[in-house]
Amino acid sequence: MRVGRFAPSPTGAMHLGNARTALLAWLHTRAAGGRHILRFEDLDVGRVRDWAYDCTRRDLEWLGLDWDAEYLQSQRLEHYAGALGRLDTYPCTCTRKEVLAAIQQSAGAPHGEEAVYAGTCRQQTAHPERPAALRWRVPDAEVCAHDQLRPEPLCQHLPRDVGDFVLRRSDGVYAYHLAVVVDDALMNVTDVVRGADLLSATPRQMALQGALGYPAPRYWHLPLMTNYGGERLAKRGGAPPLRDLRERGKGPERVLGDLAHSLGWPEWADLPPEVTAAELLERVPEWFGRLMVES
Repeated sequence: MRVGRFAPSPTGAMHLGNARTALLAWLHTRAAGGRHILRFEDLDVGRVRDWAYDCTRRDLEWLGLDWDAEYLQSQRLEHYAGALGRLDTYPCTCTRKEVLAAIQQSAGAPHGEEAVYAGTCRQQTAHPERPAALRWRVPDAEVCAHDQLRPEPLCQHLPRDVGDFVLRRSDGVYAYHLAVVVDDALMNVTDVVRGADLLSATPRQMALQGALGYPAPRYWHLPLMTNYGGERLAKRGGAPPLRDLRERGKGPERVLGDLAHSLGWPEWADLPPEVTAAELLERVPEWFGRLMVES
């Protein structure tokens, strides 16, 4: 059985970009007759807002999106601890500023899109008096992620392009990459539909899956929803919360129509301005369904 998930962070109200991802993840699961999971990624407790859990549930229900099971990462810490104990990690006491300084001072430091840890604490902890994060000693290997919406795989050489990355922060919070890999495996997730901003993280997550003996799900990285200036919609950028639209009386059918038309799919060009989630499910494009069957 196909198992999909929508995994929001309860740090505020959902905006339209979140809603479009939630809609497509739901359509993907339901069109395949699969099981759909709502998972709150709430490990960073300092950023979590207690009201955001119920707000997200109400927004999803308002749009007509349902789910078969719900999980909170904050209630699953023992699973992450168990996985962490099976990996080759080492303590790192470098601050973010020190990491960036070490990269700049390294003659061989790469200058790609992401800062790659220079390995300061790999052999010996630089400042043993400080609280330590735990970094994964990545294997010397290249990992290629195959995305269902892109013809070419994304390949990364782990030491060169990623570096040893943090799996548990110095304050004890488990890192996103570890938690998402453990949860997807233990929840039997087969298909991950998420934003294109997470595509570059996929090879390292697949590397963790391999190290832990977990199967890799199929990945679908969606184009991000942007504003009129071409900038990504985000809470911090003032993207309109779905809650405000709901409370102002805007109908969910109009919101769903706007989200569907924003994709630019020719198959949905003749959709009316207002549409329900059930109606969209009946008109899932043939190529979308074909990819689900073939992948």
